[in-house]
Amino acid sequence: MLIKSAKFIISNSEVAKCPNESIPEYAFIGRSNVGKSSLINMLTQRKSLAKTSGRPGKTQLINHFKINDNWFLVDLPGYGYAKVSKKDKRTFQKYITNYFLQREQLVCSFVLVDIRHEPQKIDMEFMQWLGENQIPFCIIFTKADKLKPKVIERNVDAYIKELLTGVWEEAPQYFITSSSKNIGRDDILPFIGSINADFYERQKKPF
Repeated sequence: MLIKSAKFIISNSEVAKCPNESIPEYAFIGRSNVGKSSLINMLTQRKSLAKTSGRPGKTQLINHFKINDNWFLVDLPGYGYAKVSKKDKRTFQKYITNYFLQREQLVCSFVLVDIRHEPQKIDMEFMQWLGENQIPFCIIFTKADKLKPKVIERNVDAYIKELLTGVWEEAPQYFITSSSKNIGRDDILPFIGSINADFYERQKKPF
Protein backbone atom coordinates (compact mmCIF):
# COMPACT_ATOMS: atom_id res chain seq x y z
CA MET A 1 0.00 0.00 0.00
CA LEU A 2 1.25 3.45 -0.92
CA ILE A 3 0.44 6.17 1.61
CA LYS A 4 -0.49 9.14 -0.56
CA SER A 5 -2.03 11.28 2.17
CA ALA A 6 -2.15 11.26 5.95
CA LYS A 7 -3.85 14.05 7.84
CA PHE A 8 -4.96 14.72 11.38
CA ILE A 9 -8.76 15.02 11.69
CA ILE A 10 -9.81 15.29 15.34
CA SER A 11 -8.92 14.57 18.97
CA ASN A 12 -11.58 13.93 21.58
CA SER A 13 -12.56 11.84 24.57
CA GLU A 14 -16.09 10.95 23.49
CA VAL A 15 -16.91 8.17 21.05
CA ALA A 16 -19.99 10.07 19.89
CA LYS A 17 -17.73 12.84 18.60
CA CYS A 18 -15.54 10.54 16.50
CA PRO A 19 -15.82 11.02 12.71
CA ASN A 20 -19.16 9.87 11.35
CA GLU A 21 -17.88 8.18 8.20
CA SER A 22 -18.44 4.61 7.07
CA ILE A 23 -14.82 3.79 6.31
CA PRO A 24 -12.63 1.14 7.95
CA GLU A 25 -10.81 2.11 11.11
CA TYR A 26 -7.69 0.67 12.77
CA ALA A 27 -6.83 1.39 16.39
CA PHE A 28 -3.28 1.40 17.78
CA ILE A 29 -2.84 0.94 21.52
CA GLY A 30 -0.24 -0.30 23.99
CA ARG A 31 1.48 0.38 27.27
CA SER A 32 3.15 3.71 27.81
CA ASN A 33 6.56 4.12 26.16
CA VAL A 34 6.02 1.17 23.80
CA GLY A 35 6.90 3.31 20.77
CA LYS A 36 3.39 3.84 19.40
CA SER A 37 3.86 7.35 18.00
CA SER A 38 7.14 6.39 16.35
CA LEU A 39 5.48 3.36 14.78
CA ILE A 40 2.61 5.46 13.39
CA ASN A 41 5.05 7.94 11.92
CA MET A 42 7.07 5.11 10.40
CA LEU A 43 4.00 3.48 8.83
CA THR A 44 2.80 6.75 7.31
CA GLN A 45 6.32 8.04 6.59
CA ARG A 46 5.45 11.33 8.25
CA LYS A 47 8.02 12.38 10.84
CA SER A 48 5.62 14.22 13.13
CA LEU A 49 2.11 13.00 12.31
CA ALA A 50 1.83 11.50 15.79
CA LYS A 51 3.56 13.44 18.53
CA THR A 52 6.46 11.60 20.13
CA SER A 53 7.60 12.37 23.64
CA GLY A 54 10.10 11.22 26.22
CA ARG A 55 7.29 11.40 28.77
CA PRO A 56 5.17 8.21 28.90
CA GLY A 57 1.43 8.75 28.65
CA LYS A 58 1.66 11.75 26.31
CA THR A 59 -1.31 10.59 24.23
CA GLN A 60 -4.42 11.22 26.32
CA LEU A 61 -7.17 11.51 23.70
CA ILE A 62 -8.65 9.51 20.84
CA ASN A 63 -6.75 10.82 17.80
CA HIS A 64 -8.10 10.22 14.29
CA PHE A 65 -5.87 10.41 11.22
CA LYS A 66 -7.36 9.92 7.76
CA ILE A 67 -5.13 7.90 5.45
CA ASN A 68 -5.53 8.02 1.66
CA ASP A 69 -9.00 9.47 2.25
CA ASN A 70 -10.38 5.94 2.65
CA TRP A 71 -9.40 4.66 6.11
CA PHE A 72 -8.74 5.94 9.61
CA LEU A 73 -5.70 5.29 11.74
CA VAL A 74 -6.61 5.85 15.40
CA ASP A 75 -3.98 6.66 18.01
CA LEU A 76 -5.37 5.70 21.42
CA PRO A 77 -4.08 6.54 24.90
CA GLY A 78 -1.86 3.87 26.35
CA TYR A 79 -2.72 1.77 29.36
CA GLY A 80 -0.42 1.83 32.36
CA TYR A 81 0.47 5.52 32.28
CA ALA A 82 3.49 6.44 34.34
CA LYS A 83 2.67 9.92 35.66
CA VAL A 84 -1.04 10.66 35.68
CA SER A 85 -3.44 10.66 38.59
CA LYS A 86 -5.68 7.73 39.49
CA LYS A 87 -8.67 9.87 38.56
CA ASP A 88 -7.23 10.49 35.09
CA LYS A 89 -6.52 6.78 34.66
CA ARG A 90 -10.15 5.95 35.41
CA THR A 91 -11.30 8.58 32.92
CA PHE A 92 -8.98 7.29 30.19
CA GLN A 93 -10.03 3.71 30.87
CA LYS A 94 -13.70 4.61 30.53
CA TYR A 95 -13.48 6.26 27.14
CA ILE A 96 -11.01 3.68 25.82
CA THR A 97 -13.47 0.96 26.83
CA ASN A 98 -16.36 2.89 25.27
CA TYR A 99 -14.39 3.31 22.06
CA PHE A 100 -13.76 -0.42 21.66
CA LEU A 101 -17.29 -1.45 22.59
CA GLN A 102 -19.18 1.22 20.66
CA ARG A 103 -17.14 2.14 17.60
CA GLU A 104 -18.82 0.29 14.72
CA GLN A 105 -16.24 1.41 12.14
CA LEU A 106 -13.42 -0.39 13.98
CA VAL A 107 -12.31 -3.38 11.89
CA CYS A 108 -9.04 -4.28 13.62
CA SER A 109 -6.96 -3.23 16.61
CA PHE A 110 -3.19 -3.41 16.89
CA VAL A 111 -1.86 -4.08 20.38
CA LEU A 112 1.74 -2.90 20.64
CA VAL A 113 4.14 -4.88 22.81
CA ASP A 114 7.80 -4.11 23.56
CA ILE A 115 9.60 -7.22 22.30
CA ARG A 116 12.47 -6.73 24.76
CA HIS A 117 10.37 -7.80 27.74
CA GLU A 118 8.77 -11.02 28.89
CA PRO A 119 4.96 -11.22 28.70
CA GLN A 120 3.51 -8.48 30.87
CA LYS A 121 0.36 -9.08 32.91
CA ILE A 122 -1.29 -5.84 31.78
CA ASP A 123 -0.77 -6.73 28.09
CA MET A 124 -2.15 -10.23 28.55
CA GLU A 125 -5.18 -8.97 30.46
CA PHE A 126 -5.94 -6.36 27.81
CA MET A 127 -5.72 -8.88 24.98
CA GLN A 128 -7.93 -11.26 26.93
CA TRP A 129 -10.50 -8.47 27.34
CA LEU A 130 -10.45 -7.83 23.58
CA GLY A 131 -10.97 -11.52 22.94
CA GLU A 132 -13.82 -11.82 25.42
CA ASN A 133 -15.55 -8.90 23.71
CA GLN A 134 -14.91 -10.34 20.23
CA ILE A 135 -12.84 -7.36 19.11
CA PRO A 136 -10.44 -8.40 16.32
CA PHE A 137 -6.81 -7.59 17.02
CA CYS A 138 -3.23 -8.30 16.01
CA ILE A 139 -0.05 -7.94 18.03
CA ILE A 140 2.73 -5.59 16.94
CA PHE A 141 6.06 -6.30 18.60
CA THR A 142 8.08 -3.06 18.69
CA LYS A 143 11.77 -2.19 19.08
CA ALA A 144 13.05 -5.31 17.34
CA ASP A 145 16.28 -3.50 16.42
CA LYS A 146 17.30 -3.72 20.07
CA LEU A 147 17.64 -7.51 20.00
CA LYS A 148 19.38 -10.23 18.04
CA PRO A 149 17.22 -12.48 15.80
CA LYS A 150 17.42 -15.50 18.11
CA VAL A 151 16.32 -13.43 21.10
CA ILE A 152 13.44 -11.98 19.08
CA GLU A 153 12.31 -15.48 18.18
CA ARG A 154 12.58 -16.62 21.79
CA ASN A 155 10.60 -13.66 23.13
CA VAL A 156 7.86 -13.98 20.51
CA ASP A 157 7.57 -17.70 21.28
CA ALA A 158 7.20 -16.84 24.98
CA TYR A 159 4.28 -14.54 24.22
CA ILE A 160 2.58 -17.05 21.97
CA LYS A 161 3.04 -19.81 24.55
CA GLU A 162 1.55 -17.56 27.23
CA LEU A 163 -1.47 -16.82 25.04
CA LEU A 164 -2.06 -20.46 24.18
CA THR A 165 -1.93 -21.55 27.81
CA GLY A 166 -4.81 -19.20 28.53
CA VAL A 167 -8.18 -18.97 26.83
CA TRP A 168 -6.87 -18.85 23.26
CA GLU A 169 -7.25 -21.77 20.86
CA GLU A 170 -4.90 -20.10 18.39
CA ALA A 171 -2.64 -17.08 18.64
CA PRO A 172 -3.57 -13.83 16.89
CA GLN A 173 -1.56 -12.68 13.91
CA TYR A 174 1.53 -10.73 14.86
CA PHE A 175 4.08 -8.41 13.28
CA ILE A 176 7.68 -7.68 14.25
CA THR A 177 8.69 -4.04 13.85
CA SER A 178 11.35 -1.44 14.39
CA SER A 179 10.49 2.20 13.77
CA SER A 180 14.13 3.27 13.57
CA LYS A 181 15.00 0.55 11.03
CA ASN A 182 11.71 0.73 9.08
CA ILE A 183 11.03 -2.95 9.83
CA GLY A 184 7.48 -4.28 9.57
CA ARG A 185 6.00 -1.58 7.36
CA ASP A 186 5.91 -3.87 4.33
CA ASP A 187 3.95 -6.43 6.35
CA ILE A 188 1.44 -4.25 8.21
CA LEU A 189 0.34 -1.97 5.35
CA PRO A 190 -0.49 -4.85 2.94
CA PHE A 191 -2.44 -6.49 5.77
CA ILE A 192 -4.48 -3.31 6.22
CA GLY A 193 -4.83 -3.00 2.45
CA SER A 194 -6.29 -6.50 2.16
CA ILE A 195 -8.89 -5.78 4.84
CA ASN A 196 -9.77 -2.49 3.15
CA ALA A 197 -10.20 -4.27 -0.19
CA ASP A 198 -12.60 -6.79 1.37
CA PHE A 199 -14.48 -3.99 3.14
CA TYR A 200 -15.07 -1.98 -0.02
CA GLU A 201 -15.88 -5.09 -2.04
CA ARG A 202 -18.66 -5.91 0.42
CA GLN A 203 -19.96 -2.36 0.10
CA LYS A 204 -20.62 -3.00 -3.61
CA LYS A 205 -22.77 -6.08 -3.00
CA PRO A 206 -26.51 -5.68 -2.39
CA PHE A 207 -27.81 -6.78 0.98
